[in-house]
Amino acid sequence: MSKVLAPAVEEELSRPEAISLREAFWFWLKLGFISFGGPAGQISIMHQELVERRRWLSERRFLHALNFCMLLPGPEAQQLATYIGWLMHRTWGGVIAGGLFILPSLFILIALSWMYIALGDVPLVAGLFYGIKPAVTAIVVQAAHRIGSRALKSGWLWAIATASFAAIFAFDVPFPLIVLSAALLGYLGGRLAPEKFRIGGHGAARKSYGPALIDDDTPSPEHARFSGVKLVLVVLVGAALWALPMGILTALFGWEGTLTQMGWFFTKAALLTFGGAYAVLPYVYQGAVGHYGWLTPTQMIDGLALGETTPGPLIMVVAFVGFVGAYVSKVFGADQLFLAGALAATLVTWFTFLPSFLFILVGGPLVEATQNELRFTAPLTGITAAVVGVILNLAVFFGYHVLWPKGFSGTLDWPSALIAIAAAIALFRFKRGVIQVLLACAVVGLAVHLLR
Repeated sequence: MSKVLAPAVEEELSRPEAISLREAFWFWLKLGFISFGGPAGQISIMHQELVERRRWLSERRFLHALNFCMLLPGPEAQQLATYIGWLMHRTWGGVIAGGLFILPSLFILIALSWMYIALGDVPLVAGLFYGIKPAVTAIVVQAAHRIGSRALKSGWLWAIATASFAAIFAFDVPFPLIVLSAALLGYLGGRLAPEKFRIGGHGAARKSYGPALIDDDTPSPEHARFSGVKLVLVVLVGAALWALPMGILTALFGWEGTLTQMGWFFTKAALLTFGGAYAVLPYVYQGAVGHYGWLTPTQMIDGLALGETTPGPLIMVVAFVGFVGAYVSKVFGADQLFLAGALAATLVTWFTFLPSFLFILVGGPLVEATQNELRFTAPLTGITAAVVGVILNLAVFFGYHVLWPKGFSGTLDWPSALIAIAAAIALFRFKRGVIQVLLACAVVGLAVHLLR
């Protein structure tokens, strides 16, 4: 329900009934299969489903959780799903929400990676990709608009978003530096002009979508309150879940073994790269292609295309990297190529996403404790404003590579431009769903590709 509600309608809305873990399971499973469009598109889908349509949590609680996830290394959309699942249904709720967000993508990418490496180039797939890429560009633009229209509530926040876009677009400023600068500006702004750094509010949330199951004034549940004992327990369990598979790999293949090095490399990628998938990809490219030689530059680009057009986080491209690297290296011999690839894809997914779950389970209680304290929320509000500029830059980046595949020295790809415009009209004017737009553009792209 995206339009402002009339007062009479507002009064008729009641708070949604409690959601069981079983009901949540089926929702998160569905989300795992429809979460296209990269992090921006996935966050947009979650907002539509959880805030606007189902009203599982309020606008302000959603943005507060999103701000925290934007601070973390790793895929922010998957972490946001984990946070909401944890907030609603404790640790198992978080594990289920975060796990189902990536499992469908893992299975799909294993199958597509095998088709790619074993069967070669398929014109059908190339045609579908041709139509999907401009659609993804339009989806990212829409996501920037949706988040910006809700987050940029003052001139200060607009200035941060604009500066963020200029910094990353014109000066290639690293994303972590943008995040830290936005947090500092938010902190200072929260002290100098506090009203300019408050997102939403209880009244605003009710006016827009009605009362939520977890509303602005809903107390944090018992499991979401900070406990030193729980903190230590989560850290110990997380360390064991990392050390056990790493120890087995080292014992079986040695420290220099392909699978062992993949586990170690993607652990570092998960911990050392901030800004979501788009910030991680250059690091993965440099290591997987340049340092280890697990795959070629062309294969890496093709893997990115697969990651862009499958549900789940874009960083799931790591599954493609693992599959191709182990397949080509013949880790288990020439007779077990698929097994090697599938196991590698699963392992690198485990090592990449394990820290994401731990960050949420460790940091969630601290974030819940600060939801009403401006000194903590104002820096996060500044970060959200900066992320709007970063997402817009990403749309420009996608648009450039999709519409001018050979650079500005080449010609504009008119069919791609028309597909992108049509996708934008469908999203903005006719409010069509992301999946409908992707499917329609894929069909059009296939037709154009086959007629060329």
